[in-house]
Amino acid sequence: MPKKRSGGGLSPTQQAAKFLGVSVLAGAVMAGIALPAAGALGLAAKGSVQGFDDIPDNLKSPSLSQRTTILDSKGGQIATVYSRDRTVIDLKDISPYMQKAIVAIEDSRFYQHGAVDLKGILRAVNQNAQNGGVAQGASTLTQQLVKNYFVEEAGDDPTKVAQATQQTIGRKIRELKYAIQLEEKLGKKKILENYLNITFFGEQAYGVEAAAQRYFSKPAKNLNLQESALLAGIVQSPSRYDPVNDEEEATKRRNTVLQRMAEVHDISQEQADTAKAAKLGLHVSKPKNGCITAAKGSSFFCKYVENVFLSDPVFGKTKEARAKVWNRGGLTIRTTLEPQSQASIQASLKDHVNKSDKVAAAATLVEPGTGKILGMGQSKPYGYGKNETEINYSVNYGMGGSNYGFPTGSTFKPFVAAAALEQGRPATQEYSSPNKMPYPSPVQTCGSKPWTNQANEQVPNESADEKGPYQLKEAMAKSVNTYFVQMISDIGLCPVMDQIGKLGVVQGNGDKLPQVPSIALGAKGISPLTMATAYAAFASRGMYCTPIAIESISQQIGEREKSLDVPKSTCSRAMSEKTADTVNSLLSGVIDSGTGQQAGLTDRANAGKTGTTDERKNAWFVGYTPNMSGAVWVGSASQRVHMVGIQIGGVYHDKVYGGQVPGPIWRDLMTGALVGKDSPSFNLINIPDPQKDKDKDEDRGRDDGNNGRHGGNGNGNTTNGNTISGLTDGGLTDGGVVVPTPSFSIPEGWIQGNDNGGNDNGGQRN
Repeated sequence: MPKKRSGGGLSPTQQAAKFLGVSVLAGAVMAGIALPAAGALGLAAKGSVQGFDDIPDNLKSPSLSQRTTILDSKGGQIATVYSRDRTVIDLKDISPYMQKAIVAIEDSRFYQHGAVDLKGILRAVNQNAQNGGVAQGASTLTQQLVKNYFVEEAGDDPTKVAQATQQTIGRKIRELKYAIQLEEKLGKKKILENYLNITFFGEQAYGVEAAAQRYFSKPAKNLNLQESALLAGIVQSPSRYDPVNDEEEATKRRNTVLQRMAEVHDISQEQADTAKAAKLGLHVSKPKNGCITAAKGSSFFCKYVENVFLSDPVFGKTKEARAKVWNRGGLTIRTTLEPQSQASIQASLKDHVNKSDKVAAAATLVEPGTGKILGMGQSKPYGYGKNETEINYSVNYGMGGSNYGFPTGSTFKPFVAAAALEQGRPATQEYSSPNKMPYPSPVQTCGSKPWTNQANEQVPNESADEKGPYQLKEAMAKSVNTYFVQMISDIGLCPVMDQIGKLGVVQGNGDKLPQVPSIALGAKGISPLTMATAYAAFASRGMYCTPIAIESISQQIGEREKSLDVPKSTCSRAMSEKTADTVNSLLSGVIDSGTGQQAGLTDRANAGKTGTTDERKNAWFVGYTPNMSGAVWVGSASQRVHMVGIQIGGVYHDKVYGGQVPGPIWRDLMTGALVGKDSPSFNLINIPDPQKDKDKDEDRGRDDGNNGRHGGNGNGNTTNGNTISGLTDGGLTDGGVVVPTPSFSIPEGWIQGNDNGGNDNGGQRN
């Protein structure tokens, strides 16, 4: 019986002898020991190689994980992302010095032996026996390549990695068999190429190309003698011989490689000595992995692209399948990001909001008619430090956004108007629109049970002089709350739900909006991307296109490149052209003479809507030209900052309005994004102003003013001879049609905000 060590295992010499004995018994293994790629030598003893023969003959070169490059729409690089930073290259693109250095130090007889080096094994056994330990290995480059294949297939799973590298006889035998297969299948040059592409060189660099760029900021084909020797020396122990952290140890190792190259006559001794005397000459490039390193302030867009890939079934049926493709990398992703638009977003945000402000701003630009996301940014940069965040305020929670989105205030009102127009209401639709009134009740829903105002809550307009009657044009320009409360009561909730469904409008958490009248005033949280995309349908005369961020993807697999399918925008008619044209006419008035005057563009057709929520926790401007739609939100992600008496971007604001802070941000970013682009026109519709008797107008104004000052509900207003009371169930007349006069208020909790951002307004203004 062999003598065991005190620890219970075999001594190093006994282990080596056992390994050698197994190898000798395996006659099939001996086929690869003596001669390069030789066939079987007929040394197999019958019955002694059963375990060896049972190993499947199916080793395939894995698809090496590589870096993925994300590009903008013009081909400019946004970022590189990878689980392993690697760029696979051909042997001809690797410096001859590098090829010789790695062979000299790792397997100097590489071109003389087969898959297994018998001399190397005997030498290692002898050396280890003399040292009383494992001082020298005997693996050939081919065997090392096989082991790296196993590690690569294990990916980032620690259990699989441990299994791939465990020091057992069984694993070593399997490695030997596959090494023989590779020698026969690939040949020496291809084995060397694969090895140099797969092996780890430290500092997050896999493969020689990534290593050359990391340590010397140059391609592998340009590595000189001493640089090649340094990289070849790192492979044995990337942490021990890391030149960035231990220059002295790395220099010693490099010089060992140089001396070995001289001994095997790859270089002269004089060349070796000269190279030994040279400095390391590092020119280190820091790893640039992930969206946090993205250029042009596009980190959040970059992360959005990653989330699209990991969530869309077009890239794999399961989450695991998509993640496997993403982690394998080798992708070149051309996105929809338009460099000019992105730069303009970042410049405008920087000019108007500081990253250290109590509030943040987010902006998104979308192309009408295509759904292409042209730009996406925010004032607080991507990161994990102070005044940084990894939350993308522009998108829904499922794509890396906030939990609920942000209450939109009056920017929701155009959706109500579009629904009413689609129901046949005229652009001159008039409602009494008192300064303050109970919320209407009951209001028809999509179901059989109507909504009722059980708490008899009130809804006010922004200022005391906002009292009707108003027609749609003026009500939209002044953003009159009670007008749109009456409109949603008139047409019911179901047409509004149908309209926003066609416009892709959902809450920030992905849920549908509730069937409650307070949605008319933007009480629920919605993301800027959702708003920009919905408004783009107005710009494109009623055609809604789902947002897209990816134009094309190619993937490098071995030596071939293939194209991947990508998500396509789905365009559908969300409203008639007439309705869209009417909304465009209405929202042009908001910019010309309404609450959005500070946002208006002077050199082209544009339209938009302001929004400010209860307690001024959120302020919005959403606007568009015929060829670009954009949404800007300003507020606190925590929904705890009231924008009253506040500094934003170094400017003091007594009260923040949608037209005052988000509006100028929108104006400036749109101005820059549209430089040099076409300036098409809207198909505007002439909406006549109401014909009023001047004296009656003044009398009504005086009466309403008194009621307003005393907190009245608009009682005493007269329209077409009918007395209107906010508490009656009577109706107005519009062209002979009785229009119900809604009378109810927002129940508690619908107007008042909460800290989760999901229910934060009702008293919204402009």
